[in-house]
Amino acid sequence: MDEFAKALFKSGITSVPTLLLQHYREIGMTNTEFLIYLQIKSFSDRGVSFPATEVLAKSVGVSDNELFQTLHTMIAKHLMQINTVQQKGQLAKDAYDFSQLYEKLSTYVSQRQQQRVDQQIDTDRDAIFQQIEEEFGRPLSPIELQSISKWLDEDHYSASLIQLALKETVLNQVYSLKYMDRILLSWEKKTHYNASAGPTRTRKSPKKTSTATNPFEWQCTVT
Repeated sequence: MDEFAKALFKSGITSVPTLLLQHYREIGMTNTEFLIYLQIKSFSDRGVSFPATEVLAKSVGVSDNELFQTLHTMIAKHLMQINTVQQKGQLAKDAYDFSQLYEKLSTYVSQRQQQRVDQQIDTDRDAIFQQIEEEFGRPLSPIELQSISKWLDEDHYSASLIQLALKETVLNQVYSLKYMDRILLSWEKKTHYNASAGPTRTRKSPKKTSTATNPFEWQCTVT
């Protein structure tokens, strides 16, 4: 093994969460702050929880004063904190703690996911409005639009389930939103649906004298 390979393995590996690498700017970190985080993380992975300021400054490529100011800014931005660790039988020592940084990242990811969900609901809402208007052959009234929004926002019916209720309504030639609402309520009460499949179907044992061509029947009653 050549000297470079030996040095490479001896120096160890610093692992960085990919999510942080992708989104550190979105949670308020500058490039310099992120570089400082990487250097501190590298020292920590090698068992050094609180590297000397001059060593850290040299690793980052800034002056001691610039490093001190940046660290102070990171603490003020709740990107990190310095904790005093007391272990039994040992002297107390300081350590960098980036739990606040990871909390910020977690909050950002959660908010981003919720935004995607909200955007999908809005997309589904527009599609459902259009589909119902096309099937009913008329524009929906403001009250009807509000009722459909309630299905999505408050009752948390999926778009696919509402579309199934619309299909059932059209098949029965009852072009009424109240009829659709009763269908949805009936499915909900009987708990014979899920977000993708709608009401369950039960296969009946065929009779020799039966002339039915469809062996499935909807287990749904609308009153």
